[in-house]
Amino acid sequence: MADVEELQHENQSPEKKPRYKGKHDKPKPWDDDPNIDRWKVEKFDPAWNPTGMLEVSSFSTLFPQYREKYLQDSWPTIESALKQYGVACKLNLVEGSMTVSTTRKTRDPYIIVKARDLIKLLSRSVPAPQAIKILEDEVQCDIIKIGSLVRNKERFVKRRQRLVGPNSSTLKVCDLSGSESCLRIVLVMLAMEILTDCYILVQGSTVAAMGSFKGLKQVRRVVEQGMRNELHPVYQIKDLMMRRELAKDPALATESWDRFLPKFRKYGPSFLLILTIESGKNLLVSAFDDCGRGHHLLVDKQLESGEYFLNENKKSEKKWQEKQEKQTEKTIEKKRMRDASFVPPEEPVQSSNNSNKYEEGKKDLTELTQSLKSKTKELKKQKKTQEKVNAEEYIAVTSGDKSSKKKSKVVRD
Repeated sequence: MADVEELQHENQSPEKKPRYKGKHDKPKPWDDDPNIDRWKVEKFDPAWNPTGMLEVSSFSTLFPQYREKYLQDSWPTIESALKQYGVACKLNLVEGSMTVSTTRKTRDPYIIVKARDLIKLLSRSVPAPQAIKILEDEVQCDIIKIGSLVRNKERFVKRRQRLVGPNSSTLKVCDLSGSESCLRIVLVMLAMEILTDCYILVQGSTVAAMGSFKGLKQVRRVVEQGMRNELHPVYQIKDLMMRRELAKDPALATESWDRFLPKFRKYGPSFLLILTIESGKNLLVSAFDDCGRGHHLLVDKQLESGEYFLNENKKSEKKWQEKQEKQTEKTIEKKRMRDASFVPPEEPVQSSNNSNKYEEGKKDLTELTQSLKSKTKELKKQKKTQEKVNAEEYIAVTSGDKSSKKKSKVVRD
């Protein structure tokens, strides 16, 4: 009996099933089925959840004040679109918020997450007809925050403008050969939308994108690298165009595309360092770019000043001395500026021309006084002569008048 059991045990040992670590890491019958597309998102059937939701789930978000009028006008269309999926929505103009919540008619458990994305897109200035498309199963969204990627405000505005295009003008996107002929004249955003099959909107410190998962991943990479100044969006567009063309060839599906894709590097002159030894003592380092222009490197300056051969202690002492000299210069300058307020202003110096004018004026005054004195003397003489003259001598009087005057005098006596 024992021999028979041993033989049965030996026969069963090679037919042991392989063990798996996880409880659910077991081969399924549909794993090797070629007819199944595992990337396809199936449309939700309400028969899968006939009883509905057990609890009420809700999400709310705030919106800026300038969106209030637009949301108020387009709210009926948003409400009717959400009603088809059994989701309730509320617009609160006092608080400036939008709220979505599930109801008893809600069947799809993931639709509340889609409704949350809808109100987020509406608050980021996405038009209502475009934002409603997020309720479809094939469409996803991603809101990329670019405000924290750049600290300097001017640099942030400049790099954000690269995504939209310079002054909202058109950009040239060259063809795959890199020649001067252009494939299409489009905006950077429009080119990215065509290549990634996504809707993109740059608003404030965020970039809102809608599309497939693959397209959203490409958009995020382009935006973040552009804002970090790692690679310009135009070069990213060229790379996406080449990938799109290579994907059409089925022979290259299993091969690496590295030999076809362009390799971009940060623009700048490629330097050539030349080491020369003069008289066996001084080591000079000079740099020349592709155009032949020379660049004075830091090593050259250190060699000329002799700082290159100093110890660390001596270098630190030299830096300290330079710092002290700068401080003394600044203190002297500040003291001079303070003392300048107490210095009296300089008196105006009369020039030779002014003195000549002054003497001429004096002469004119003396002449005027003399003329006035002479005139006053003449007037006085004329008055004296007028007082001595008797007017009766010059008046003709008749004889009758004289006798009457005499008679009158007699009567009075």
